[in-house]
Amino acid sequence: MTGRLVIVGAGQAGFAVAAKLRSLKDMRPITILGAEDCLPYQRPPLSKKYLLGEMTFDRLLFRPENWFAENAVEIRLSTPVEEIVRDEKVVRLFDGTAIPYETLVLATGATPRRLPAAIGGDLDGVYTVRDRKDADRMAGEMKEGRRLLIIGGGYIGLEAAAVARKLGVEVTLIEMADRILQRVAAKETADAMRAIHRKNGVDIREKTGLVRLIGDAGRVKGAELSDGSVLDVDFVIVGIGVTPNDRLAVDAGLDTAGGIVVDAFARTSDPSIYAAGDCTVFTWKGAPVRLESVQNAVDQAEAAAAVIAGGSDPYDPKPWFWSDQYDVKLQIAGFNMGYDETVVRPGAREESLSVWYYKEKQLIAVDAINDAKAYVTGKKLLELGRNAEKAAVADPAFDLKTLLS
Repeated sequence: MTGRLVIVGAGQAGFAVAAKLRSLKDMRPITILGAEDCLPYQRPPLSKKYLLGEMTFDRLLFRPENWFAENAVEIRLSTPVEEIVRDEKVVRLFDGTAIPYETLVLATGATPRRLPAAIGGDLDGVYTVRDRKDADRMAGEMKEGRRLLIIGGGYIGLEAAAVARKLGVEVTLIEMADRILQRVAAKETADAMRAIHRKNGVDIREKTGLVRLIGDAGRVKGAELSDGSVLDVDFVIVGIGVTPNDRLAVDAGLDTAGGIVVDAFARTSDPSIYAAGDCTVFTWKGAPVRLESVQNAVDQAEAAAAVIAGGSDPYDPKPWFWSDQYDVKLQIAGFNMGYDETVVRPGAREESLSVWYYKEKQLIAVDAINDAKAYVTGKKLLELGRNAEKAAVADPAFDLKTLLS
C-alpha cells in the first residue's frame, strides 16, 4: 500500500481506474472527485434508451452506492476541482479545501461545444448532449409533432435524430460539410446512413450552416440557415464536437496539445500525474490522436491503473466504436485515420454492408452496418495484425471466416 490516489473525474475513465486497482488487489487510499451530483454512470444510453424511457437511471450506474464503501473508495460528488498545486501535491477545491495526493489521475473528459451567444446559443430550448441533466431537460421537449433542428451530422446528431423520430418529432438536420460523418467515416458509410435517416423522415441538409437562431422572450423559435431558408423550430440540439477538459492541466503547467499529453503509460509530463479518456492526447502509429470512445476511456484507464499498481505494460489501443440508430447497429473496428482506399462488401440481408478501410494496402478499419459477421472478422483481423485481400473482401460469395483460419 502506498499514498493516496486522487482521481479527478467520476465518469467512465475515472471509475475504471478505481475499479481496476481494486481488482488488482491494490488497496491504497482512493478518492474520486466528481463534479456531478450522481454516482458514476454510463453515458452512451443517455441519448438512446434513457431518453426513450426504455432504461431507468439506476440501470446506468456502474456500481450501486454500497460498492464504494465496500471497496474503500471515497467518492465526493458535486465537487469540482479549482486547481492542482504540483509543488505541494494537493488539489484545491472551490471551497478552499486542499486534498493531498501521492498520485493524481485526471479523467476530466470533454465538454460539448456550444453555439456562440451572438447567434442564439444561449436561448432556452438549445441543448447539447453530455450528461444526465442534458438528457432530462431534452426528454421534456421530445413530444410528437414538435419541430427539432439538429446542428451537426456526426454520430451525436444522427443518434439524436433517430430517437426524436421514434418519438414522433419532426427533424431537420443540417451539416456544414459536404456530407454527414465527413470527419469520422467514408462516403460509403455516410451514404448508407443518410438513406436510412431519410427513409425514417429526417430532412438532412448538407452543405448547410446556421446563420442564427431566432428567439422570442428568450426562447428559441426559429433558425435562419445559410441556404436562405428560415425554419420554425421548437427546440435545437447542437452536436458540433467536443473540447477536451484540460484547463486544470494547462493551469498546472502540464504538457497539452488539444488535450492532456500522455505517454504510452498514460503518464503526463509530471511523473506523479496520469490522465485517461477523452481529455488525453497520445501518440499512436506515429501520430498524435485523441480517441473519443468508451473503449479508449476504459482501456486507457485500466492500463494506467496497472502501471500505478506497479506494472510496466504500455497501452496498446484496439479501437472499436458503435452507434445505434433506429434498428440499425453501426459497429466500427480499428481507426480509419489516413485511409487511402475503401472496399464495400454487401451484407447478407437488406440494408446491411461493411466498408473496409486500407492504408498503403493494409487493412486499418472496418465499418459494419447490421453486419455482425463483418465486424467480428474485421476486429479479429486487426487484433491479430493480419491483412485482408481487397478482392476477397469485395466478393459477397467469399466466406470471411476463412480469413481467420
